[in-house]
Amino acid sequence: MRLFAFAGALRRDSHNKKLVRLAAAASERAGATVDLADFREFDIPVYDGDVEAASGVPAGAQQLRARIGAADAFLISSPEYNASIPGTLKNAIDWLSRVNPSIFRGRFGMLCSASPSLVGGNRAAWALRVPLETLGATLHPDMFSLPQAHEAFDDAGNLKDAKLAARLEKIVQAFVATARKMAAS
Repeated sequence: MRLFAFAGALRRDSHNKKLVRLAAAASERAGATVDLADFREFDIPVYDGDVEAASGVPAGAQQLRARIGAADAFLISSPEYNASIPGTLKNAIDWLSRVNPSIFRGRFGMLCSASPSLVGGNRAAWALRVPLETLGATLHPDMFSLPQAHEAFDDAGNLKDAKLAARLEKIVQAFVATARKMAAS
């Protein structure tokens, strides 16, 4: 079972980068092999139909597509910007949508979010479901949203709250088990 994981955040010390590292580690404990990427690896310009017509899909979007395509499933942790997803993440999805067939069609994924808010970026996770499902992804019904993320991690990057850590572990285990079944069918 191969899993591709990344946080849709550019900030070096992003709460979502910390969260996706924990989810990736939980995935490995559940038996998955994880390709954990940094979103900064994919240099993707703002979508422009003229750029696409002149030079095609940019290399960064092609690299992201290849990494997703090499995995059986994917995991994304998204920040919440104004009750939605960051423009950079939506832009990447928009570029990926320009290549047929959709890299998300039939691919299983899980969404996470971390935010200083009391709802933990849950609105971003719901907003992210829309374009991914439109492009054919099947998403795990349980999402993990981490509220008050600015206070949630210890100095080692682990969750301070044992109940939240156990909840993340349980959701990721169920996700990996379902992804394994889907990949085998």
